[in-house]
Amino acid sequence: MKIEKSERLKSLPPYLFKEIDRQKDEARARGIDIIDLGVGDPDMPTPPHIIRELEKAANDPANHQYPSYTGMDAFNKAVAGWYEKRFKVDLDPSKEVVTLIGSKEGIAHIPLAFINPGDMALVPNPGYPVYEIGVNFAGGDVCFMNLLKENDYLPDLDAVPEEVAQKTKLMFINYPNNPTSAVAGMSFFDKLVSYAKKHDIIICHDAAYTEMAFDGYKPISFLEADGAMEVGMEFHSLSKTYNMTGWRIGFAVGNAEVIQALGQVKSNIDSGAFQAVQLAGITALEGDQTCIDEMNGIYTERRDLLVDGLRELGLTAKKPKATFYVWIDVPDGYTSSEFASHLLTKAGVVATPGNGFGTAGEGYIRMALTVDNERIKEVLKRIKETGF
Repeated sequence: MKIEKSERLKSLPPYLFKEIDRQKDEARARGIDIIDLGVGDPDMPTPPHIIRELEKAANDPANHQYPSYTGMDAFNKAVAGWYEKRFKVDLDPSKEVVTLIGSKEGIAHIPLAFINPGDMALVPNPGYPVYEIGVNFAGGDVCFMNLLKENDYLPDLDAVPEEVAQKTKLMFINYPNNPTSAVAGMSFFDKLVSYAKKHDIIICHDAAYTEMAFDGYKPISFLEADGAMEVGMEFHSLSKTYNMTGWRIGFAVGNAEVIQALGQVKSNIDSGAFQAVQLAGITALEGDQTCIDEMNGIYTERRDLLVDGLRELGLTAKKPKATFYVWIDVPDGYTSSEFASHLLTKAGVVATPGNGFGTAGEGYIRMALTVDNERIKEVLKRIKETGF
């Protein structure tokens, strides 16, 4: 029997982090001690009070049945309460909140609710690969918005051709940004609202990193902008905030029609998030938040150690105000992929090539602050010994 993949699967490049895993496995097979700064997966454990709630909830048979497709009322109310407390954004938990099995799932599914073949979506370049993949799966076309250093890695909306804007149904943005770690202020979000209203574009803001911030900086929500609830929505996740990447729990909030449409897609595709995980999520959102400050303090130490050390080695890197990513200029004579390969094969250090996030990421690599200080010191020692 001949097994043939669909054209949509054939058209996809290897998923970036799956390819990185393959390269790591090959290096380990050669006996190399790998220090992984590639995938942004927190190395610190989930806070104990959240784990205790999961243990309790998992032992309750009431949580062993199918959950609600769009989330428990109690979890959605906790999300609304957290948004009001954190951002002063008022949400109706019954209409403007939907529970996700991690924000990645929602990002991949939102195009299915709005994109028809021939429709367009505006996607940041470099950017999280799932924005483009979700649009492609829905049969839409992508127009990339280049994020350039000279523009502080904010998209130039004026550079989008008018004929593209007229065909665009969705725009993905992401601040604090992965992979560049750039941040956005209210003036940009205000401009975004005006642009969306002018062209009837739904803004989909991936806000997964708003709680990973340093030096007193507090990222804002797109929904704080005047009129944002009329034109868009926001994805959020407990993954990075509470070290819960493996738990797969997140949420989307915003415009009621947009949220309800995403919920309609989900009700036909999945059966909701495990209730015990949702109950643990409530504890995370409503419980003691000092765990966030403690984790950010650790990331601050790691950031300073890594960036200062890279600068001493002659590499150019800016200390991020938010996210746990460091965006590093590739030295002369290398492409992004060549330098990432050099670090892996010669130093046993995994970094993500910037061009894996899009063509505008060429010339950079990304390192994640996901190992302790001693391993960061080892990274710097190995790079120094290896040279470049």
